[in-house]
Amino acid sequence: MAKTKLVVDPAHSSIDFSVKHMMVTKVKGTFHEFDTAIEADPEDLTTADIEFNIDLASVDTGSEDRDNHLKSADFFDVENNPKMTFKTTNIVKASDDEYNVTGDLTIKDVTKSETFKVVFEGQGQDPWGNQVYGFTGEGKINREDYGLTWNAALETGGVLVGQDVKISMDFQLKQDA
Repeated sequence: MAKTKLVVDPAHSSIDFSVKHMMVTKVKGTFHEFDTAIEADPEDLTTADIEFNIDLASVDTGSEDRDNHLKSADFFDVENNPKMTFKTTNIVKASDDEYNVTGDLTIKDVTKSETFKVVFEGQGQDPWGNQVYGFTGEGKINREDYGLTWNAALETGGVLVGQDVKISMDFQLKQDA
């Protein structure tokens, strides 16, 4: 199949994250608002052009106070940095359905190269006759690399917020009409 423009179905897609809290549990969250620009052969991502723009104000951890803290200058500083972006620079096929997708991730005007493992989950036809494609992705970043350094020491040792942020993505894509 040739490269084609694909769009994300937001009702069947998500970008989620988790980070250690108090060194013993995890806080999980999601970003509800994001847009994409994807040109790809869904059956062979190696030549794909992929861009994501995530609206950081859409962060949701289930706690309004925590969400507001994440939006503040201590973390995302959404007033001055409303978006997190990712643009592919290299895609390597790791197996029949797995890819290592490398790109430039930008948070708070800091850009670093990050690699995510992406799996082609399959394809099918939806009830309206559209061909749809499923992908999942996962990776891990160090939040401090992007200037997200706020933390608090715990009386028992350790810190309140872990450095590593695990990111997981589920996408349902279809050809742009």
